[in-house]
Amino acid sequence: MFVGSAVWITMVLCEVGFMLLLLVAFGSTLAQWQGMNKIQVPSGLQFKHPVQAGQQTVTGVSSQGSHTSKPTGPAQASLGQQSRNPVQIPVQQHFNLQSQQELQGPVKQVTWHFPQEPQLPARQPPVQFEMPQPAAAESIAAECGENEVYVEVKRDLFGTGELINPADLTLGGCAVTGEDSAAQVLIFQLALQACNSTTIMTQDELVYVFLLRYVPVTLAHTPVVRTVGAVTHIECHYPRRHNVSSNALMPAWIPYASTQVAEEQLVFSLRLMADDWQSERVSNQYFLNDVINVEASVIQFYHVPLRVYVDSCVATVVPDVNAVPRYAFIEEYGCLIDAKLTGSQSHFLPQTEADRLRFHLEAFKFQQDNSGLIYFTCFMKATAASLPADAEHKACSFSGNRWTAAYGDNRVCGCCDTTCGFWEGRDLSVDRGMSRLLCLALA
Repeated sequence: MFVGSAVWITMVLCEVGFMLLLLVAFGSTLAQWQGMNKIQVPSGLQFKHPVQAGQQTVTGVSSQGSHTSKPTGPAQASLGQQSRNPVQIPVQQHFNLQSQQELQGPVKQVTWHFPQEPQLPARQPPVQFEMPQPAAAESIAAECGENEVYVEVKRDLFGTGELINPADLTLGGCAVTGEDSAAQVLIFQLALQACNSTTIMTQDELVYVFLLRYVPVTLAHTPVVRTVGAVTHIECHYPRRHNVSSNALMPAWIPYASTQVAEEQLVFSLRLMADDWQSERVSNQYFLNDVINVEASVIQFYHVPLRVYVDSCVATVVPDVNAVPRYAFIEEYGCLIDAKLTGSQSHFLPQTEADRLRFHLEAFKFQQDNSGLIYFTCFMKATAASLPADAEHKACSFSGNRWTAAYGDNRVCGCCDTTCGFWEGRDLSVDRGMSRLLCLALA
């Protein structure tokens, strides 16, 4: 029995300060002390410094300090039992909510949030884009004849590698007439008035128009196609030669009197030509050993086709064919003798056009002449192009110790070493000649 003894027990410790609950027991019995152990403590409230099992002292805290007492007997046993079972003390009703939160520990602020949906930029950056333009396939070719049209179409019509079905292609409603399997080409050969052709007449032309149509069908067992349809115009243009209208017919020919006058006029030309023979030479100045290109030609009006010849050519220092000194480099009705006399490379070119005759002449000058000018005077003539060459109608060159003809048989040149006489029995009705003069400057 402990009478008059006091035990100080620390009940609650708060952050605001220390609250000390003083329990004074006067004449308390052991049973009363043990009964106090049956008081229930609310969940969540525990001592920060519970009494450890086996300790012999009870620590008390008061406003005046701290001291330790050593109880004996039943009190000591009671303390030992208390150390094995946590002491539970009633919670004071005046504890507020803030005190309970502080006893449970600090509360962390929640930082988690729902993920946000990604947002596209308000404005996309500009992109450089250019729509590709398809190139022309050039897969159609046409040729217009006198009475029919001939058309070739590649099966790769659009140039994409896709071959079209020949049954899908028509010309004026007519099917393909042939095919080149090796070249993958479809062929149409039709009359101008056939296959729904359209005729258009202008002031100067008569035009036949065909429509080349490609109408693709759907692929087998599918509703799709790989190519698109196309329509191409095929036109054949022919010049109008006569008035076929119902208007009064005006004569398209020239009166006979005018034709007769024109037939009597033949225009001859003698020109110095450029090296490519495509245009006239802009300068008449040459150096020694230069090659002079000379072209003789005839312009016909209403004649039958004519062939031009150069009978003779003479070089002088003045514009007089009879002046002295003089040098004849073409004689005997078309024999170019300069190569034979001087060993030069002067010669006629092969006559491929009847109305033109061309020859090369190496440049030269006269001794004891300081003027530097040379005049060429040539006598030319023309005859029907259908007539063969003969001794008086020829153009012969000397090369390799023999004579060759620019037109016709070389045998016509046999008289160049002697004298070419008159050719009896030839019709000379169209033989008309004229002299032409050229001036050259030699440096």
